[in-house]
Amino acid sequence: MTAENDAVLRRFEEAVALRGEERVELTLIVSGASDLSARAIANATALCEENLDGRYHLSVVDLHEAPASVSSGQLLAAPTLVKTQPLPMRKFVGDLSRTDKVLAALGLPGGGAASRSAP
Repeated sequence: MTAENDAVLRRFEEAVALRGEERVELTLIVSGASDLSARAIANATALCEENLDGRYHLSVVDLHEAPASVSSGQLLAAPTLVKTQPLPMRKFVGDLSRTDKVLAALGLPGGGAASRSAP
C-alpha cells in the first residue's frame, strides 16, 4: 500500500470508530421558574451525565422567555424532553424522574443499574 492509501484507510477506520459514539441532541422545554421546571432540569442533567457518557448536548428552552422557538414543535405540555438526534425524533413529557422510562421512551441506551426512580 502507498502512504496515501494508508492515510485514507486510517481516516475510514477513525470514522467507523466514531460512528458508535453518536452524539445525542436533546432539548428540554420548561415553563418558567417553577419547582417542576427545576426538577426536570436537574433530572435531565443527571440522566445525561449518568447514561450518555459525555456524548450529548442538552439545551434548555423556557417557554416564557422564548415562546417562538417551540411554536413549530407541536408542544403539548411542559416540561418536555425532545431528542432530535439520532433519528427518529422522540419526546417525553414529565419531570423525568423515572430514568428507565425516559431512556426507553427516547430510544436511548442505558437504564441498567444507574437508573433512578422517584421515591
